[in-house]
Amino acid sequence: MTHLSSPLKATVAVTVVLAVAAGGAYAAGLGPFDRGEEAPDPAAAATARAFLADWAGGRLDGAAARTTNPATAQEVLRNFTAGLDIDKPRLTAAEATRADDGSVRVPFTAKMPVKGLGTWTYTSQLPLRAQDNGGWKVDWKLSLVHPHLSESAKFRLEREDTATPKVTDRTGASLTGDSYPSLQAVLSQFAGGGGGPRGAIRLVDRVTGEVEGTETGFGKKAATTDEPVATTLDASWQSAAEKAMAEAGGKNASLVALRVDNGEVLAMANSPATGFNRAVSGTYAPGSTWKIVTSSALLLKGAVAPDDVVDCPKHLTVGKEFHNVETSEFPGATFRKDFTESCNTAFISLRGKLGGSELGDVARKYFGVGQEWHVGIPSYDGSVPVPKDETEKAASMIGQGRIQANPLIMASVTATAASGTFHQPVIVRGGEDTTTTTALPGPVVTQLRALMRATVTEGTAHVLADLPGEIGAKTGTAEVSEGEENNGWLVARRGNVAVACVVEQGVTGGGSAGPILHSLLSAVPGDPS
Repeated sequence: MTHLSSPLKATVAVTVVLAVAAGGAYAAGLGPFDRGEEAPDPAAAATARAFLADWAGGRLDGAAARTTNPATAQEVLRNFTAGLDIDKPRLTAAEATRADDGSVRVPFTAKMPVKGLGTWTYTSQLPLRAQDNGGWKVDWKLSLVHPHLSESAKFRLEREDTATPKVTDRTGASLTGDSYPSLQAVLSQFAGGGGGPRGAIRLVDRVTGEVEGTETGFGKKAATTDEPVATTLDASWQSAAEKAMAEAGGKNASLVALRVDNGEVLAMANSPATGFNRAVSGTYAPGSTWKIVTSSALLLKGAVAPDDVVDCPKHLTVGKEFHNVETSEFPGATFRKDFTESCNTAFISLRGKLGGSELGDVARKYFGVGQEWHVGIPSYDGSVPVPKDETEKAASMIGQGRIQANPLIMASVTATAASGTFHQPVIVRGGEDTTTTTALPGPVVTQLRALMRATVTEGTAHVLADLPGEIGAKTGTAEVSEGEENNGWLVARRGNVAVACVVEQGVTGGGSAGPILHSLLSAVPGDPS
């Protein structure tokens, strides 16, 4: 990270977006541990994971209730998360260990997305102690939040004032936040003439405010220039995206449209317009849109063919009960039917056809997911961890578990499936490209395109069926946690354009993201020049 020498100004704390980290509730019960004599009580590890899931999901009262000091814990977690503008923490537990005194330690990795700046990554650990009632609680200490947090030192977020530069679209037309409100979160990331926003997290003395050290820095110095930032955005597509976001009905949502042939971003929109650029930095379970990648992995090795019968029951239990949306079932369905109707149980039943790391390997090798992308603005480039157990492997087959993506990633996945070749998404031309991928075989591409087309003509993406052109698509419904409505997804490809949209708590993809993409594709019926 860059250590900043220019003057910084402390930010004012803002309300944290209480969006649940994808798969939080599921993560609370993940992973069997060694049951040997010296192994820690599995209940302790479960408590730790539940604490992390609640913290990540913004359920700070729930996280605090799992500690030995709920009142203090809730206040500290709230001040830490909101005060540092952290949005959607990603907290990953490692294996629990037992100490000689009977206590348990659960290390974890924290990835804290700081709004508009980047991700602060560090490691810490949760101490747990057995309670008189036989249960376990997190033994509350400031240092568990971060090893350097203490009674004498706290953190402060500082942002450097950077002027928003002039930004133009692919034809040289001016793009401003006034004319394109949902671009505001994007335009701010070009601050400093392309260097991006800058800031740092400082460790400061609680009494004097004196800086004791810099935990991490964000952004880089850019050369001062009056030249506008030339982007790949298309004013016509961006204008249509702006109008389409009204279909979100006030829910948090985002979309990305990009060219299939070269990955250039044509439109990027967020609702609400200000704040977090969830379109490229969001971390969501992609749900059933991920079945494009899962299908690719299965088709690549000949593990299944579109006309093979793969039964679709209402429920399937793999450590936990999985079901289809509205508990639908299709006895004797073909794999093609399973894809077009988005049958979770059918896909999960095929998990034995893939090795433990195979889904992630395919995502990385053919789709570039998880490699480092240089888009032109800060981005989150996806994660497909190796499943810890059969339950998580089952979940990963349908884009759940610990798989993370966002609209930029899923628009790229859609483009790759349609063309067979991955192109790193870019919003500013001429940037670095360190990705290395392999083209999908022609027969696999043909099968994927046919499956996605059938999803529009006879499946769950029928909301797009009345539009002209051979549109192919895939819907997704991604579980978040108990008590929270599902996120709705829809990805689509028409001609040389791939699009992806997510609506938080949208319930279903067709019902929430469907009207947004229908509006977008209706407004710009042709390919970009």
